[in-house]
Amino acid sequence: MAERAALIDEMLNTAKTIAVVGISDKPWRASHNIAAYLSKHGYRVVAVNPALSEVAIDGKVLTSYRSLEDAQTALAVEGGKIDLVDVFRASEHVPPIVEDVIRLHIPYLWLQDEVQHDEAVAKAEGAGVKCIQNDCIFREHARRA
Repeated sequence: MAERAALIDEMLNTAKTIAVVGISDKPWRASHNIAAYLSKHGYRVVAVNPALSEVAIDGKVLTSYRSLEDAQTALAVEGGKIDLVDVFRASEHVPPIVEDVIRLHIPYLWLQDEVQHDEAVAKAEGAGVKCIQNDCIFREHARRA
């Protein structure tokens, strides 16, 4: 348990840019509210949802990228990078996200409440990605604030 808490502390303190995969433009959805919370607490939020072209979060209109690769490419133009991927997709969609995280050398992966895929997480961890699954980044951040 202490090891998990230390990993969460590391992720929250090290990550500066968080890609929210599966972000919604609907303000009542958890992905929307958690993205707004993260933005208000100093993180740069990058929207990833192929069904959206943009999303308004915390008073800012963000481009919504079709994929993690598109988001990472756009950030690289300005010298930035994704530090953490926060996933709001059903568990069966996790394996291709993990493939992207590994290929793009993103150091942290967070799977939100009820998102769990042990095999994909084991693959990510085997490639050096630090992972949390089936937990809420908002709840963990708020607990530490």
